Amino acid sequence: MRASPPTRGNALTYWLAALYHEEVRPRLSVAAGTMLFAAGLLGCEDAGKKPVQARVTALAPAAAPHAPVELAPLPVLNPPRRYYVWLLPPVPSGKDYLIQKVQEKFSSGEQNFKAGHLEAARKDFDDAVDWMLESGYDPTGDPRLSELFHSVVDTVYAYELQAFRAGDGFSEAPAVPAAIDEVAEMTFPVDPRLKGRAEEAAKNISHDLPLTVNDQVLSFLNFFQTPRGRAIVETGLRRAGRYREMISRVLREEGLPQDLIYLAQAESAFQPLALSRAGARGIWQFVAYRGQEYGLRHTWWIDERQDPEKATHAAAQHLRDLYKLYGDWYLAMAAYNCGPGNVQKGIERTGYADFWELYKRNVLPRETKNYVPIIIALTLIAKDAAHYSIQVEPEAAVPTDVVKPGRAIDLRLVAETIDVDVETLRALNPSLLRLATPDDPSFELRLPVGTAQKFSAEIADIPPDKWVSWRRHRVETGETLTSIAKKYRVTAASIADANNLERNAALDAGEKLIIPAIQPQSETKRRLVSYRVRRGDTFLGIADRFSVSAEDLRKWNRLKSNKVGRGMVLRIYTLGGAPESSPTRARSRSKKKPGQAATGNTAGGAVAANHN
Repeated sequence: MRASPPTRGNALTYWLAALYHEEVRPRLSVAAGTMLFAAGLLGCEDAGKKPVQARVTALAPAAAPHAPVELAPLPVLNPPRRYYVWLLPPVPSGKDYLIQKVQEKFSSGEQNFKAGHLEAARKDFDDAVDWMLESGYDPTGDPRLSELFHSVVDTVYAYELQAFRAGDGFSEAPAVPAAIDEVAEMTFPVDPRLKGRAEEAAKNISHDLPLTVNDQVLSFLNFFQTPRGRAIVETGLRRAGRYREMISRVLREEGLPQDLIYLAQAESAFQPLALSRAGARGIWQFVAYRGQEYGLRHTWWIDERQDPEKATHAAAQHLRDLYKLYGDWYLAMAAYNCGPGNVQKGIERTGYADFWELYKRNVLPRETKNYVPIIIALTLIAKDAAHYSIQVEPEAAVPTDVVKPGRAIDLRLVAETIDVDVETLRALNPSLLRLATPDDPSFELRLPVGTAQKFSAEIADIPPDKWVSWRRHRVETGETLTSIAKKYRVTAASIADANNLERNAALDAGEKLIIPAIQPQSETKRRLVSYRVRRGDTFLGIADRFSVSAEDLRKWNRLKSNKVGRGMVLRIYTLGGAPESSPTRARSRSKKKPGQAATGNTAGGAVAANHN
């Protein structure tokens, strides 16, 4: 086969290759550059142009090779390995970083809380919760995130509802958890040894309500013999002494059986601050709308469901209406617990207007089925306490003086004026939700007996429009105007002016001073609470618990309805109304596990009731 003549590119390559074999190694870089330059020209020139030839001058003959250089022998061992230090900190993964930041904020919040820096603690806790809610991670999707989230929310909830609220004059007083909620949904074994004595007592003891003894009643008689059950009974019987006379009088005035007092023991163990999971409050456990139906007012300042006497009148009227509707006390009590609508549906479905028939046919809510047996069991024990080894000393009723301040006044000022502690005033006025009375001329404030005259005389020294912000201070040994001014964050001059004193006047121990304090910002700004929905909670019950409207609660959490699920986290501004600026977006997520109840005194409680 005939070889074709070389092209321009091939000829140039052949010529350069020949030079390479003619010992051009010392000039290799020059030849390579020439080759690249020529190749570039070939790629750019048209095919019709004259060929380009490179002319390179002849190279001088190569010098004689040098003698070989002797090299030192290489070491046998490898050189030591060098370790390099990474100067930048390691970057954690997204979840690890989230957990780290949340734990830092939460730890800072706990430190501030223990140091008494409540505002700083609130901010740290809010930030910790916001980190979790706004991270984009689902806390239920990772065990570590889930555990951390539940821990943070539960702890913050407990701190806010118990410590924070108790510390601010305009924050709501903490409620008492309803310990008997758990009892109303349980069943207990029957002890046959209790039956004979219970039947004998039902026949022989004085009573004005029917006392049926069956397995359902005996099971709760058995429970109330356990340490936990005995504590509930003893707490109720002890506190009953404080209210028995008043309740007996009201029931008599309304023409109702005296034994209905044990309904209150089952509901709340006579604890005015008892709060059920469904949002029912007070000794008689009214939900908000039922209380309003019977004249119990609920405002931001007061909740008359927690006023023992007013709530007793309302409960008596409600029970009387229910008895007129059914003509049967067991059905009336069942309707008091779950609402007359549920009882009426059960009667229509079965054709029986009898509580025990409705019980057997399982047409009532579970807690309502247990509600009536609990009341009967408590009645039998209370009337035969010695047989059940129950020995308690009932608390004495507390006599009081009643005054009408005429306008809002801080309870701390009242306490300092009549020389009692604030807790005494709160116990005498459980309907007050705040550490201040409402700006209502008709509001009646209860004081320890014998102190009304002193209050009226001394409060006149302070302008009425300052009753919410000004305070009184009893001078202790060694105190000066300057040291007292620092305590209340006012000037010594303002204290001197308010008390008609010289600026450098010496103070006598025991002397009372008027403190023209300014209402602190912490008592007027809104509080953010992150609340995790628990079993038995309802949307309206949560709104009522925090004294906010259902509309606001939906708006803050971007909800379209009043439906909430267990484990959902709700953002609540406890002083009501929208915040000054738009709240940070929070996502409500369902959790797999229910939350723990806030810690607190659970000796007495209320049956979980949804009084429809």
